[in-house]
Amino acid sequence: MSELVRSYDRKLHEMRPVTIERGVSQYAEGSCLVSFGETKVLCTASVEEGVPGWRKGSKQGWLTAEYAMLPRATRTRSSRERGQVGGRTQEIQRLIGRSVRAMLSGFDFGERTIKVDCDVLIADGGTRTAAITGACVAVSDAFTWLMAEGTLATSPVVHRVAAVSVGIVDGLPVLDLDYPEDVRAGVDMNVVMVDAMKFVEVQGTGENSTFDRDELDALLALASSGILALHAAQSAALDAPRSHG
Repeated sequence: MSELVRSYDRKLHEMRPVTIERGVSQYAEGSCLVSFGETKVLCTASVEEGVPGWRKGSKQGWLTAEYAMLPRATRTRSSRERGQVGGRTQEIQRLIGRSVRAMLSGFDFGERTIKVDCDVLIADGGTRTAAITGACVAVSDAFTWLMAEGTLATSPVVHRVAAVSVGIVDGLPVLDLDYPEDVRAGVDMNVVMVDAMKFVEVQGTGENSTFDRDELDALLALASSGILALHAAQSAALDAPRSHG
């Protein structure tokens, strides 16, 4: 079997270049621009007073997420989703929300809502995984802002959460699929994990074929190695000065 030629001259177990720039939105309490290769996602975390109706009176906060793709984020223009959000977008929004809530020890930050917005500027595969990875940084900064304001004594953030794609392309297990690899993948999987190396979610699908237990184990091992690299990038970003504010 010939060796798979990958973007950035990567090996099968290597990710695309990852960059995380904090504080890119001067008005948001937390924000970052995250890049997985050519994929770029702007993540903001906004602190708003009040909670959904079902949460009122609980003295507990909430965290929710929204996801959108700009019309020319892709090779051809896509229409804006106005009024009604499509099924794929709803699925990704819920995934981001579940993933980022897994960062927290609880919701003891008063009746406030952290609203996470993930807007895809350029899509070249892995938009949802980049969004989750960037949202972690933005949310961490939002809670740091609440502490700086004197609103919170401690942050409820107790984990880093990150996500990466893995798959089987041309019969080979690979880490961090770009778009050309994604469309050719026989098996496609998104893996979300926290820094204790525990899984938040695993979404695996045999797109054009089935996969056995050995292949599943190989994909999860690849994902774990990618998550470790992403946690290191998140930590480096959070240790660096913010671009604004």
